[in-house]
Amino acid sequence: MEYFKIGKFVAVFGLKGELILKHSLGKKTSLKGLQALFTEDGRDRFLPWFLAGARIKGEDELYIQVQDVNSREAAMRLAQKEVWLQEPDFKKFSGKSAPITLLGYHIVEEGKDLGPILEVIEQPHQVLCRIEIESKEALIPLNESTIRSVDHKKRLVHVELPEGLLEIYLGT
Repeated sequence: MEYFKIGKFVAVFGLKGELILKHSLGKKTSLKGLQALFTEDGRDRFLPWFLAGARIKGEDELYIQVQDVNSREAAMRLAQKEVWLQEPDFKKFSGKSAPITLLGYHIVEEGKDLGPILEVIEQPHQVLCRIEIESKEALIPLNESTIRSVDHKKRLVHVELPEGLLEIYLGT
């Protein structure tokens, strides 16, 4: 099962263990029908947290109550943890045009597959995609000057990158 990072528990709210989840799903949602969300426990191991309640706080924030977390102290252990969804839930709850939906797509430049998008980092004027090239992390900017086309069927993002960008990461 594939997992997609959707955001982070940014704070504890109130005294009953509610958490504030800041998400990048690209649309307002109450996650109605969602059974569980996950936090990472070590590399590629995920712990399920079963939802007891969720309500909308704003465009990209939710109040979340998870089962068996019913005090401020218990919730503090989850604060600042990144939150993940399993692929079917991610597809169900993410906005179709949200940058986060590009997770798992491959970045292609001049016909060369640079690798899958491992993380989407949204910034005020652009989106950065984290990929790995030759076991090195690289951040690829996605904006109107770098994106040539997006093939949703084949899950490819065709880009034209600024000259020398990849060399910065590869040290060549």
